[in-house]
Amino acid sequence: MKSSKLAENNWKTIQNQVVDLVVLPWGATEAHNYHLPYATDNYQVEAIAAESAKKANEQGANVVVLPTIPFGVNTGQSDIKLTINLNPSTQTKILFDVVESLNRQGIHKLLVMNGHGGNDFKQIIREVNYRYADMFICASSWFKISERNDFFDIPGDHADEAETSLMMYLQPDLVLPLNEAGNGESRKFKVQALNENWAWAERQWSKISQDTGVGAPHLATAEKEKAYMEHLVERYSLFMLDLCQLDLKDDLYE
Repeated sequence: MKSSKLAENNWKTIQNQVVDLVVLPWGATEAHNYHLPYATDNYQVEAIAAESAKKANEQGANVVVLPTIPFGVNTGQSDIKLTINLNPSTQTKILFDVVESLNRQGIHKLLVMNGHGGNDFKQIIREVNYRYADMFICASSWFKISERNDFFDIPGDHADEAETSLMMYLQPDLVLPLNEAGNGESRKFKVQALNENWAWAERQWSKISQDTGVGAPHLATAEKEKAYMEHLVERYSLFMLDLCQLDLKDDLYE
């Protein structure tokens, strides 16, 4: 293939191409503090998916990355101008159609690569798997890799130091000067359990943050993200290679 991205290939190349694994990047269209573009999640997840697939393919895998789904679940940000919401029920329908297309073509492995915190594919995949029992579908969120805090000074979860660094590395021309960014301060729930990882309620974004950011962006640098990006690509390329080598006719468990 010319590229790991399906969008950059043509039918002459693809018609005889073996495909072991398809990757579907899924992002969002939403405000990211004052300084990052609305498509931040899409740029990030597509770049990580494409670079990881490229490295896996160099090691003998056959991975194809589909075009990124640019809209995600943004029900908690419905009052923020031009943030676009895609309901989970709509995501389910989209995933059903993608899986049906792959299944008809004899492609049975799909990795949903998530780039947006509001997306949660577990229950959706359970529903799709129930209909397509011969498909192997898994999901991963790159921002949940535990080593993330090893590369950055101040943890956050939206338009923070990590996301800002990544965009400075990937799309520096789309990032405003950091002196124009908000400080990313955010409010927590009064109920303490809802601030911990064993209880959950949806955050109303305009009530918790003035600038739509959660986490300080001001220590961000492209150099920090270069090291983190290399780490992500290494982790994901090995993951993709393992998925390609997985024999679905064999027992999947040790």
